[in-house]
Amino acid sequence: MSTDVAAAALWRKSSRSNTEQECVEVAMLPTSVGIRDSKNPEGGHLPLDHTAFTGLLARVKAGTLDL
Repeated sequence: MSTDVAAAALWRKSSRSNTEQECVEVAMLPTSVGIRDSKNPEGGHLPLDHTAFTGLLARVKAGTLDL
């Protein structure tokens, strides 16, 4: 995935993010969904295919990823 494509994407901050620590942004990219830290947008992003993103989102909502 081109860095230019990710940089030009419309990144949306999660409504669950707070201003102190846990700040997550997502963007619909041409072939994937990008996830990045909103405090460090130049630090890169994690691209997930749509199936993997849907699975991750379901696990987050269910609380199965909580420590």
